[in-house]
Amino acid sequence: MDIRAVDFGKHFTWGVAAAAYQTEGAYLSDGKGLSIWDVFSATRGKIAGGETGRTACDFYNRYLQDIILMRSLNIPAFRFSLSWSRIFPTGTGMPNSAGVHYYNHLIDFCLEMGIEPWITLYHWDLPQALQEKGGWCNREIVQWFSEYVRFCVAQFGDRVKNWIVLNEPMIFAGAGYFLGLHAPGLRNFNAFLSAAHHIALCQAEGGRIIKALRADCKVGTTFSCTQIDPFSDREEDIAASERVDALLNRFFIEPLLGLGYPLQDLKFLRHIESFMKQHDEAALAFDMDFIGVQCYTREVVKHSYTKPLIHAQVVGADKRAVDTTLMNWEIYPPAIYTMLKKYAAYPGVRELIVTENGAAFPDEVNAGAVHDGQRIHYLQDYLAQILAAKREGVPVNGYFVWSFTDNFEWAEGYRPRFGLVHVDFKTQRRTVKDSGYWYRDFLRANGEPEYAITPQKQPFAHG
Repeated sequence: MDIRAVDFGKHFTWGVAAAAYQTEGAYLSDGKGLSIWDVFSATRGKIAGGETGRTACDFYNRYLQDIILMRSLNIPAFRFSLSWSRIFPTGTGMPNSAGVHYYNHLIDFCLEMGIEPWITLYHWDLPQALQEKGGWCNREIVQWFSEYVRFCVAQFGDRVKNWIVLNEPMIFAGAGYFLGLHAPGLRNFNAFLSAAHHIALCQAEGGRIIKALRADCKVGTTFSCTQIDPFSDREEDIAASERVDALLNRFFIEPLLGLGYPLQDLKFLRHIESFMKQHDEAALAFDMDFIGVQCYTREVVKHSYTKPLIHAQVVGADKRAVDTTLMNWEIYPPAIYTMLKKYAAYPGVRELIVTENGAAFPDEVNAGAVHDGQRIHYLQDYLAQILAAKREGVPVNGYFVWSFTDNFEWAEGYRPRFGLVHVDFKTQRRTVKDSGYWYRDFLRANGEPEYAITPQKQPFAHG
């Protein structure tokens, strides 16, 4: 199917995405405090290859060049996150003027280059000082997070018109507080339940605060999601897949929509009610302007007696003889169509934005070029599925490639490369991949003018 950007309509938002800890580096520069990922990645054995995000893409010092490069590729929107500990080094109290200064300059420069900033308030890098007080397990985080949101919207909301409250709550709650695979590295069922409930409260409260302060802004939040299929037509495999779907795809969106947690299908999570107070169920709900969908793959699930609580096991893509990315994720474009249809079917969902989608492959620079045809095919095939959903009436109105540059990919370190732009992490040299040029030309066909790189900018003086 030969698709063009114009097929999605003139009001469709096109962009790229990134996250502060994965790109900024400068982990203690200009008054920034430690985050849980600074501490976790420095802990022996936690990250592949013993790598950290201390330097990452050095975006903190190189953002001018990267934004100019972004504009040269015709990219009209940039989704990035704010580092909570760069703005509030201890999570609360007095803001760090240098951190605020940095984000003001970044936002202003995006706008100068004709790039619309989309800000994610929380992309996993909780200030370590708050973690030492219990982090997401401490109900006081609703107040801490509220103060942070109020400050950011008051500071940047005159220029930033699109806000995302949280990035993928199930991932940072589950991997961080139950599985121990991500920061802060806890493996405790009660910690997961309390963290999940407080995250869900913050999800709605963040939306209320943004709208109260800036009624002219659009606000949403993002969910990781994936098509869940049973391994066989056996009744126990089907039931297992339904439990996993409830956990991964429904657990955070349903309370936001006023439906409460899906505890009927997840009876083992009923203990979450012990962390709820009077009026919490109502406080979990908020009418978001949009829902961010972040879908990369599908999972196949079978029943397992040996897996506690959920009694389900994912059958890995490498065991199913299917095409995969470097993350061992199945390349399955219909998954994004399925998830868009699934979320659009909820009453109260007004608009969907694909806030992340992309693929990691073993990219290498050869003779000054990166030939990543697999990524181009991946993007084309997933976009075709998005267009099919849109043509069937799904209100999907945006797409952000993950990611603009290669970056620090959490517990996987630097090996998985998702970027449209290759980064040599030893020299910080940028090389636009074939996929980056493909996206440029795809967007040019949407009427985005080719941008002449003329501004002569110097990095602002930090501090």
